[in-house]
Amino acid sequence: MAEAAFSEKEWTSADGLVLRYRDYDGPTDRPPLLCIPGLTRNARDFEPIAEAFGGEWRILAVDLRGRGQSDYARDSASYTPAQYADDMLALLDSAGIERVVGIGTSLGGIVTMLLALGTPERLAGAVLNDIGPQIEAPGLARIRETVGQGRSFPTWMHAARTLKEQVGEAHPDYALSDWLGHAKRLMCVGAGGRIAFDYDMKIADPFDTPNGANPADLWPAFRALAGRPVLALRGELSDILSADTLARMEAELPGLATAAIPRTGHAPTLGEPQAQAAIRALLEQVA
Repeated sequence: MAEAAFSEKEWTSADGLVLRYRDYDGPTDRPPLLCIPGLTRNARDFEPIAEAFGGEWRILAVDLRGRGQSDYARDSASYTPAQYADDMLALLDSAGIERVVGIGTSLGGIVTMLLALGTPERLAGAVLNDIGPQIEAPGLARIRETVGQGRSFPTWMHAARTLKEQVGEAHPDYALSDWLGHAKRLMCVGAGGRIAFDYDMKIADPFDTPNGANPADLWPAFRALAGRPVLALRGELSDILSADTLARMEAELPGLATAAIPRTGHAPTLGEPQAQAAIRALLEQVA
């Protein structure tokens, strides 16, 4: 499938960073989809959403500060979910957008919940991709071990094989071509022609501060999503979002839609048929 067309746009954060996003054109009579990536990810992660829903919906796929085409922060202490939420509000204000449907993968889902807590009027709906108010300790430990290492690779094949070694359990059915595609979403050609992760290694710094990577209590932020269509996706092999946490989420938020993505860990790519069917069903409820 051909890649959906987009315009590259930018906005400025309150502390003067130039941040960038992909703007896939769509109708102006419905809220855009604001796609917020995970910790080490970028706007490229949402190409499956653009291919599936582009044209039907306007789609804004962002590079958070320190990722992709966005500026790196001058102070690594600003690499926090609260700051990312403020950056998203600055984007909406600069683009003159009143309401969006938040689609957040992992960290992006935490940012979406924080938007609901602070400015609920800005959200017309939400998709939480393999994330909830409780983050499982084994998954968090795995992320701590790998983020910010600064590794680089001589070829895309070396990069793909390393990703398979690191996170192969999350995608047991991936062929080598899938791992190559995964690498090209996560990485870029860096200095000297080597393949490197496409983010500021200092995004790992907040992990060294109390609650820097895992805000203390996200349940109030999750409950703030009430009153709008909300979907929670879970990879059945996830080490970040447990089945027990998902069950509590259903109890805490009546009407929450859920979908399980089989033979997938953290995090679903949103290209899976089950994920896209669930997202389409949610979008049909957005007013």
